[in-house]
Amino acid sequence: MGRKDASTSRTPVDQYRKQIGKQDYKKTRPMLRATRLKAEAKKTALGVKEVALVLAAILVFLLAFYAFFYLNVSNEVDLDLNADEN
Repeated sequence: MGRKDASTSRTPVDQYRKQIGKQDYKKTRPMLRATRLKAEAKKTALGVKEVALVLAAILVFLLAFYAFFYLNVSNEVDLDLNADEN
């Protein structure tokens, strides 16, 4: 019962939302559909940040892989040189 009394006095935000809803209703269906599809495409599109993070992760992985094998090969070469000197 208390809710009905509270809903009669609308806040300015509710009045604004109702006014916008009326304006959206005046738009044609193709316009509304195009707006909705545009918003969905914006949500699902890959951003520059995500692409940069993936590329950075791949670069770090390749750099670590290269460093691991470089250090292993350089240590083996040093050991072989020391064995030849004796």
